[in-house]
Amino acid sequence: MRVIQVERFGGPEVLVPTDVPDPVAGPGQAVIRVSAADVGFVETQIRAGAFGEYFTVTPPYVPGHGVTGVVTTVGDGVDPAWVGRRVAGYTGEHGGRGGYAERAVIEAAALVPVPDGLALRDAAALLHDGVTVLRLFDVVGVRAGEQALVTAAAGGMGLLLVQLAHAAGARVIGAARGRRKLALVGDQGAELVVDYSEPDWADRVREATGGTGADVVLDGAGGAIGRAAFAVTARGGRFSAHGAPSGGFAALDSAEAEKRGITVSGIGDLQLGPEQMRQVLTRALAEAAEGRMRPVIGQTFPLERAADAHAAIEAREVVGRTLLLAGPPE
Repeated sequence: MRVIQVERFGGPEVLVPTDVPDPVAGPGQAVIRVSAADVGFVETQIRAGAFGEYFTVTPPYVPGHGVTGVVTTVGDGVDPAWVGRRVAGYTGEHGGRGGYAERAVIEAAALVPVPDGLALRDAAALLHDGVTVLRLFDVVGVRAGEQALVTAAAGGMGLLLVQLAHAAGARVIGAARGRRKLALVGDQGAELVVDYSEPDWADRVREATGGTGADVVLDGAGGAIGRAAFAVTARGGRFSAHGAPSGGFAALDSAEAEKRGITVSGIGDLQLGPEQMRQVLTRALAEAAEGRMRPVIGQTFPLERAADAHAAIEAREVVGRTLLLAGPPE
């Protein structure tokens, strides 16, 4: 079968298509024929050699932590009724391994059935974004009448946050970069969109909130953008620092947060164990099947073009979620 292998840490060019033997399901495992593999920004960072203190990945390796597809075989101790079912699940250990492939091995206990009526591609787009968004709402909460600022609002997670905050009755301000992305954010329910490539973007947020700032800030950008978003968080507000594509998670002054009564949460507050991940993914797929969560797939790439997918993500050319397609259309 065909896989994409990272030969060494480096740029997108280190993602190389390679032929390897088909995997065999061991005890308690299932092999699925992959339809779609989720591609996230963090995978580009791991491939480049970053975050070694968090992700124990050593080249050569096959990246990818989330896939959808159809079960083809199961190992000892696994109900054979799984064979032929459409499923979603996570491969490898923390950080992911084995998803950029035509076939992937998943622990059977971690398999989540994809509801009828929900496309495997849409399910793949929720493997990480849907789970993280639901967890964020559990931890941070967004209430009717609040003013909510979402940064990195044109990404897969950001668009879902805009949708759900709008549905909760909040007034949503979406921050992104470029006219194309801002238009998409507005279409998903943001009442105001601001371009954070413009130097006065934070002033526009403060002005739009009557000078008080946003009640809740969902920061998926990090870096200097996250710090600017923290500055326009209202006194007594809530700030989630869960994104790092702009140069690390936002570095916040804890004394300033305490002085202003701001409750700060970070990526550590969103971590889930395997069983919790399975439960929240089940929720996310159910929400999507009922039309209450609408993943936006901005671009897809054939498996062989994984390097192009990584390059597009790093160049900030993508909107919504990015997927690798390993199998024929449903």
